[in-house]
Amino acid sequence: MYPLTTYHLHQIFNKLDRNKDGLVSIDELMSLLTRLNLHAKRAELELLVGDDKAFNFFDFLFFYQTLNNIIVQEDRDQIKEGDLEFVEDDLRKAFGVFDLNGDGFISDEELRIALGRLGLWDEKSCGQDCMQMIGVYDTNSDGLLDFEEFKEMMSMDSLESC
Repeated sequence: MYPLTTYHLHQIFNKLDRNKDGLVSIDELMSLLTRLNLHAKRAELELLVGDDKAFNFFDFLFFYQTLNNIIVQEDRDQIKEGDLEFVEDDLRKAFGVFDLNGDGFISDEELRIALGRLGLWDEKSCGQDCMQMIGVYDTNSDGLLDFEEFKEMMSMDSLESC
């Protein structure tokens, strides 16, 4: 997967920080997880966030890196040869989330809209970033991601570089 840079993480942090106090609260974090259809208990998040009940940007970076390392390791541990068909099925579903017009390709515009709907980027300001993200895995240089390119982007080898 295309690694998120500190710049991208700062943009996400600013989007999550709805009251602009320089902190991401548990409520703000739960709002993101809900939009991503991930469910976490408040008590679990409180353990991760600590006594302050909110992240500053540097805590947020550490949180992201820690979760990313855990997820990559869990994914690696869970995938067995017989599970590959399930993984591909899940990837097709994920691909469909971004392929908004159903043409079998993800354009930079579709990526921008999908990320905007998730509240991860301002739909108007991430156009160049979205083109760059697609460009990293666009092996045939057509400006679009097909399913095979998307699959490569989501592969374990790519996730390890995050």
